[in-house]
Amino acid sequence: MSDASLDLLERAYKKAFVLYEGKEVAHRSCGIALAETFGLPTRSYQALRRGGLTGEGSCGALLAGELVLGEILGDPDPRGGVRPELRQAIQVYRESWKARVGEKLGPDLRCNTLTGRFAEFKSPERASFCTELAAEAARAVAAALVAVGKPPEIAPISP
Repeated sequence: MSDASLDLLERAYKKAFVLYEGKEVAHRSCGIALAETFGLPTRSYQALRRGGLTGEGSCGALLAGELVLGEILGDPDPRGGVRPELRQAIQVYRESWKARVGEKLGPDLRCNTLTGRFAEFKSPERASFCTELAAEAARAVAAALVAVGKPPEIAPISP
């Protein structure tokens, strides 16, 4: 991977990290941080917060990454099939985040399972864990887009 591509991946990681962490700017939920990182409307990504709002759904950060790829690479025709670049990007995305954080997650990707290891959901340790997941998901999305020849624009964070 070129230096420019590696820089792009790092910018995606850092932007999602800052957006989710909530120290430099107001906190965004995991799904919103991913959508905003890639310049997409955030409204529907609210439903991914805390694993589908109940904690029983899949990790919002990891699911958001797939949805971002679908928005960017999916066929705009609702009757259209899966585009080959979307299929490839999803595979690269999953391989990428699994290689970086998969060992920390285990086989059950439900939010309640992932965050259940922390005594308090609002603890700094849980927040740090989820911040890292959101940032790594953003890095994996960027890697997938680069792999299919569609490197994303990562705009600076708007105050």
